[in-house]
Amino acid sequence: MAKTLDITADCCPMTFVKVKLALAKMKSGEELDVTLNEGEPLNNVPRTVTEQGDQVLSIRQEGKAHHVLIRKA
Repeated sequence: MAKTLDITADCCPMTFVKVKLALAKMKSGEELDVTLNEGEPLNNVPRTVTEQGDQVLSIRQEGKAHHVLIRKA
């Protein structure tokens, strides 16, 4: 089961900082389901996660929020 992180109340650059801190506490292969808003967070978090070497498994919209499922490298 994926761990969850809700960053809908946060603004960039704190959105990625919180994702990075959560991933740092995880083991390789674990998954993190991040709930975020469209705009900067949705544009920046998946791109930066991929640049850091982790894998974006899916991006889906649920109401006004989006979920980005990440697998730690």
